[in-house]
Amino acid sequence: MSKSNVAVRTEAIGETAQAVRPKYLEALALVERLHRRLLDVIKDEFDRRGRNDVNSVQALLLYNIGDNDVTASELRTRGYYLGSNVSYNVKKLVELGYLSHQRSRVDRRSVRIRLAPKGQEVHKIVTDLYEKHVRTIEQIGGIGQEDFDTLNHALMRLDRFWTDQIRYRL
Repeated sequence: MSKSNVAVRTEAIGETAQAVRPKYLEALALVERLHRRLLDVIKDEFDRRGRNDVNSVQALLLYNIGDNDVTASELRTRGYYLGSNVSYNVKKLVELGYLSHQRSRVDRRSVRIRLAPKGQEVHKIVTDLYEKHVRTIEQIGGIGQEDFDTLNHALMRLDRFWTDQIRYRL
């Protein structure tokens, strides 16, 4: 490839990057804002039910654990929890009776956690909320199956891109 072709190609990549920049930054802001908004929606649901025994972060954590039997580190690595204070929330939820815990038989240093009956109640509230959204999102929100197919495909690709950035130090 000649020097002039390389310069043209480099310039085209630069123009493409310039065109992508505002879209990428907007997507980053939306992802962050949507997570905060989801927490607000969950908080609102618990407020409507007169429940203030768990906060929205804890409720989402309990929902994501579901029927699984996990360790605190698995909560982070599986993407069930989006925070640095997972240990604090797990400890608090155990103390309040939402989670039960047991030392692993294989690795005595590891503690396995699962939902206690109170945690299952919270899980059901969030499940019911999501089911209500599933029934109404197309009519009220104007978002259909094809929209979600496109959105989810793009978000999975973004997740893979970010994972590769970390894994391969790109």
